[in-house]
Amino acid sequence: MGTKPDATQNVATLEFDPERNELGKDKRLRDGLSVAVQIGDNLWLANDETISLERLTRLADAGQGACRYGRHRQFPLNDYLALPVPPPDDPADLEEVDIEGLASAGGYLWLVGSHSLKRKNPKPGDDPDKARKQLAKVRSDGNRYLLARIPLVDSDGACEPAKRSKQDGQELFAASLKGDDKGNELTAALKNDKHLGPFLAIPGKDNGFDIEGLAVVGERIFLGLRGPVLRGWAVILEVAVAADATASTLRLQPIGPKECLYRKHFLQLGGLGIRDLCVQGDDLLILAGPTMELDGPVRVFRWPGGGSPDDEAMVPADALQRVLEVPYGEGVDHAEGMTLFAPDGGEASTLLVVYDAAAEERKSGKSAVTADVFKL
Repeated sequence: MGTKPDATQNVATLEFDPERNELGKDKRLRDGLSVAVQIGDNLWLANDETISLERLTRLADAGQGACRYGRHRQFPLNDYLALPVPPPDDPADLEEVDIEGLASAGGYLWLVGSHSLKRKNPKPGDDPDKARKQLAKVRSDGNRYLLARIPLVDSDGACEPAKRSKQDGQELFAASLKGDDKGNELTAALKNDKHLGPFLAIPGKDNGFDIEGLAVVGERIFLGLRGPVLRGWAVILEVAVAADATASTLRLQPIGPKECLYRKHFLQLGGLGIRDLCVQGDDLLILAGPTMELDGPVRVFRWPGGGSPDDEAMVPADALQRVLEVPYGEGVDHAEGMTLFAPDGGEASTLLVVYDAAAEERKSGKSAVTADVFKL
């Protein structure tokens, strides 16, 4: 079952380093891609069960218009940021960042963790008593409370992350939003919010609070929520940040006429939550999918003018444009990340989409996987 795409132009083959592809416990990097951003000849990606960013570089085309990316480089986030929970000696105890948003703006690579709780999932074959106990276990990975930016520097034509850089005479520093392994300024600000506060204690896959999209427009940061979805209305949070005196810590800044630390935009997406965001001109493109444990539907919407709203917005369905239907499988191919895409380096007129739980037919060799490329 599942759906076929409206207008697949082609595919892009993503070739990872076979040694970096193996994550242990039968998990592989290529199977769980959650974000994608194109910067020149580079594609930046992440798997949501790691604490690293992955960079692939454009290779010679595979023929028939298909493009290839390889020369995999991996960049551990703890080399640039002070993570809430540093990497342990035992990799099995690693607390994932659950990177669910990635964006490039102002000389920085921006990223955000899900900020969500997770509920234990019973395993097939568990007896009923054990399964019930598993379902009662809710935990938090401290590294999920991460909203950060990392400067990019040019290195022989390829961009690389750095702790600090200089651009147009301005010093840029790697920094993250003030917080710890229990939360950050954003979750503290939302604690008493009448719409979102009650959902902070609910796991993401139970329609709880779950960030799964990031777009940056000037001083504005847009965070798309997979959940909660309220009576069919999805939520985009808008915030602004500035570095404090240490330069390594970001603080929320008042925005909008009401001088609040965040603004809420409600969008009528037919009951779907937000899985990713990206900017095209003044518009926001929204990758929308189920908030709960369902396979589909998955769609891309356009919010005209969504990159520069004057105030908090209520956006009804008829004010949104449905751009395309994204394919999904039965238990596989869950679209998680998207980026405006121009393999020749020109103006982006296509959209590249990467998938979590990649279907077997997407995989080739030991560590390659395909992403879909759609005409806009």
